[in-house]
Amino acid sequence: MKESTTLTILDTITKDEMFIKRKIAILLKQLDLHLLNHSLKHISLEIHLNPTRFKKDIELLKRFSGKGELTVLESIEYTSDYEFSNGCRAPPWRQIRGEICYVLVKPHDVETLCITCSAEGVFLNGGKKEEEGEINYERQGEIYDDLVSCLKDKSPVFSENMSKQELRFSEEQQKDQQPSEKPKVEDGHSSAAGSEKSKTEKNQINFGKSHITKRLEPSLNWRATVDYKDHKSSVKDSQEEKQGKMERSSVSVSSGRAQLLRKSGDRVEETASESSSESEEDEEPPDHRQEANADLPSEYWQIQKLVKYLKGGNQTATVIALCSMKDFNLAQETCQLAIRDVGGLEVLINLLDTDEVKCKIGSLKILKEISYNPQIRRNIVDLGGLPIMVNILDSPHKSLKCLAAETIANVAKFKRARRAVRQHGGITKLVALLDCGQNSVELTQPSLYETRDVEVARCGALALWSCSKSHSNKEAIRKAGGIPLLARLLKTSHEDMLIPVVGTLQECASEENYRAAIKAERIIENLVKNLNSENEQLQEHCAMAIYQCAEDEETRDLVRLHGGLKPLASLLNNTDNKERLAAVTGAIWKCSISKENVIKFREYRAIETLVGLLTDQPEEVLVNVVGALGECCQEHENRVIVRRCGGIQPLVNLLVGINQALLVNVTKAVGACAVEPESMVIIDRLDGVRLLWSLLKNPHPDVKASAAWALCPCIENAKDAGEMVRSFVGGLELVVNLLKSDNKEVLASVCAAITNIAKDQENLAVITDHGVVPLLSKLANTNNDKLRRHLAEAISRCCMWGRNRVAFGEHKAVAPLVRYLKSNDTNVHRATAQALYQLSEDADNCITMHENGAVKLLLDMVGSPDQDLQEAAAGCISNIRRLALATEKARYT
Repeated sequence: MKESTTLTILDTITKDEMFIKRKIAILLKQLDLHLLNHSLKHISLEIHLNPTRFKKDIELLKRFSGKGELTVLESIEYTSDYEFSNGCRAPPWRQIRGEICYVLVKPHDVETLCITCSAEGVFLNGGKKEEEGEINYERQGEIYDDLVSCLKDKSPVFSENMSKQELRFSEEQQKDQQPSEKPKVEDGHSSAAGSEKSKTEKNQINFGKSHITKRLEPSLNWRATVDYKDHKSSVKDSQEEKQGKMERSSVSVSSGRAQLLRKSGDRVEETASESSSESEEDEEPPDHRQEANADLPSEYWQIQKLVKYLKGGNQTATVIALCSMKDFNLAQETCQLAIRDVGGLEVLINLLDTDEVKCKIGSLKILKEISYNPQIRRNIVDLGGLPIMVNILDSPHKSLKCLAAETIANVAKFKRARRAVRQHGGITKLVALLDCGQNSVELTQPSLYETRDVEVARCGALALWSCSKSHSNKEAIRKAGGIPLLARLLKTSHEDMLIPVVGTLQECASEENYRAAIKAERIIENLVKNLNSENEQLQEHCAMAIYQCAEDEETRDLVRLHGGLKPLASLLNNTDNKERLAAVTGAIWKCSISKENVIKFREYRAIETLVGLLTDQPEEVLVNVVGALGECCQEHENRVIVRRCGGIQPLVNLLVGINQALLVNVTKAVGACAVEPESMVIIDRLDGVRLLWSLLKNPHPDVKASAAWALCPCIENAKDAGEMVRSFVGGLELVVNLLKSDNKEVLASVCAAITNIAKDQENLAVITDHGVVPLLSKLANTNNDKLRRHLAEAISRCCMWGRNRVAFGEHKAVAPLVRYLKSNDTNVHRATAQALYQLSEDADNCITMHENGAVKLLLDMVGSPDQDLQEAAAGCISNIRRLALATEKARYT
């Protein structure tokens, strides 16, 4: 009985213990859930801003942006076109810090703002570095609750326009929120509402995890910045460099060592200045991916395994791994970033420092392929790869030389890389490579050994082409004796050799020293010969080289003497290749500066073809076409051809553009056509004179000056010029105010325009009232002969109204004019003598002239063969003499 009771008690105690344990376990579990929910609520409160909200705000602001008066912004754009699977656009290592995306905002009233959108809020960052295309992530200023608040604080115009559009903006915001809120309204069940709420919380939690976790999923869907099909040929890659636009690349993931190297190197690089013509890499179109797929292809992991073998394997394993890696399609961004992300670039660059030739060759072959990617190029420079490649150029192995030179050609696409090549002696070594092929290129059937020499020279020329974007590098190439070697290689028939050689010459021909050397080395003859090639790229570079060199009159004559004008004229008919068309029209423009060449172009019917190119062409082509027509229209026959071919209207239509170079050329062309009365009628009918007058308000001095020069023949040949000029409201006051300019060309052109305006007495009276006399007098103390001539002509004309002669004397314009007679320019003598003749009608002016020695200078000019100068000098002396006689007579009487 006792035993059973004891067992019962023990069983009860055991059951109670189990119950207590279970209860404690349940309580602990509930506590864990409570703590977890509390933590998640805390995280969700902290992460109150998410990618979806920013995306909606930015899209909404885009709808309210543009050029109108009521738009809130000019533009708003993401810095990166690629969106990760979690909705962020920031690089993974910045997402850890809670950053979501970066936007470039251009308000109407302030400079472009670079803004960081993060989970904490919105703030200004350090902006986008132009040299590297990267963002300075450091916060500049306070944190705002949202994008609109930030912009309101930074831009008064945004704040003002936003207040006007606030109602409409709020309505659009509500419309955007309706789709996400609609399911909650429609569903009346509490369970559905609860599940929707938990789903929202889950999304917020997942977003929070993406920031706080250290393990980030790698993504290969970066925004592509290079079209690798275009880079199949290293020549094509170099061709893209010459456009001179800035690269807009996504931020690259680099190791800590690379970032440190970059930071320490940038300070030094910023102090060195390069050529103004040198630019960073071309802006390349982004690869817009439709889906942000984080799944990585198998090649990514396979390449990463091979990189591990490279790191830890012996020599045989290293060579096998390099060969296996080369079998992958290294033009794909996936494969390139796989090598970089696992530290493969460091290994490949380290292999270049070994003594094993096979390892060097394998490494260079891979680096050559992947260095088409701008991100990889920069990483190679950051890791110190260029100095090692430059040293390889001294290797006795020709294959190594070729691969090193080709890789340098790919990497040296931005300023920092080009500078590194020069500073480590690369230019001299690359020029030495050209010497390898100088004998082999002339053989009709070179041996295999000689063919390799040609290939070495080709790769050297390719690298020099990339490096020649820099002024300092051009000078280094010249000092290293590169010009004679390039001239020798230009005689070859190998097109793959000719393209980089001509490309290098084309880049260098922008320097005056090179143009003189190109003439001395008889390079023009070979450039002309290669215009007849079937290769379009070679034709383009030859035409561009002629364009650069034809600034010199002797070179223009050489192009004509070697028969280069006919192939240039014939290439105008092929309009499909716009790059080549721009180069050809540029060469024709510069060659047209010589009258003899214009006659030849007329024979080849090039002028009619040029008129046909005035429509539906890119601006680069139009600038050159209009420039060529401006030179051709200096002759009567060509002006008639342009008018008969209907060229006046498209020229006048181009006066409404904004391209500065195009406006300078088109005003010159319209002004040249206006010399013909028949053409002037058409220009007037098309409202061309008013458009020219409006260009006097253009902010660019060159455009102002060119427009003023063009107005001179328009006023001179218009039927009722006086009335036409007066019809432009505020036009005369605008012209007079331009006499306050600091630009000598603007002043000379405006003086010439005033000379023509003042031929009408009413207009002369109006400009006198606007204060033309004191402004012209203020310009009298100038040493510029061009300005002196037109200023003297303007003073001569303005003397014919009221007491302007006396006013010029009172403003001390007479004595400086006398000094003009000491100039060596006959045109200045004639204009000055005519001005002095008009001024000598006033007795006080005659005394000033006599005191400043005008009589002796004018006596010498009475014997000039120029009849107008004779008459003006004699008339002025006559007036001075009459005053002297009258004074003497008065004294004795």
